[in-house]
Amino acid sequence: MRCGRFLDRFPEIIGRLAGMVDRFATTLDCVDVTFIGDGLLDQLPLPSQISATRVGGVDVNKPRIRAALSAALALSTTPDGFTATEFTTKVHTMTGQTDSDYTTRQGAYDLRKLRGKDLITKPGRTRRYQIPTHTASTIAALLTLREQVIAPILAGVRSPRRGRKPTTWTRVDRHYETLRINMHTLFHHLGITTTGAAAA
Repeated sequence: MRCGRFLDRFPEIIGRLAGMVDRFATTLDCVDVTFIGDGLLDQLPLPSQISATRVGGVDVNKPRIRAALSAALALSTTPDGFTATEFTTKVHTMTGQTDSDYTTRQGAYDLRKLRGKDLITKPGRTRRYQIPTHTASTIAALLTLREQVIAPILAGVRSPRRGRKPTTWTRVDRHYETLRINMHTLFHHLGITTTGAAAA
């Protein structure tokens, strides 16, 4: 926590711990109620400008960007923010990649991409990045939409015939099944042939 471990620092330690808990609870609250603003999905892949530097967009269909978003969200509760090195280390931890797979330079560039879309901030001349609580909910929504909604639905549409239902069939599973069936019907009416249907 960067405040030492001496007894005379105990009040400062307690204060910083309380701040961490408060920030963590606030972030959880924002993540619990996620949202995506109008037009955000269209704007994210487009290039951005940071001062005089042009940076690439944020394409959530790319695994590297999703890993970057996940790592940033995981570090969002850090009280003093995080550095590019700490961010890169978090990506390694979450993905199993090594320094040669994903370098600090690549991590710094991905952070600039996120800054260009105002998903993270870099106050003043500091080298530490921070994620405002209101953007944490946006990042959580993007990841949830891509990984928990779009990907399962498309996977289900590609395989229109399911085998025997699993022993544990939750309410979420039933919702996914309903969406899968309705999406397959919609694709049929729109004249879109899925891979599974074409192969049948």
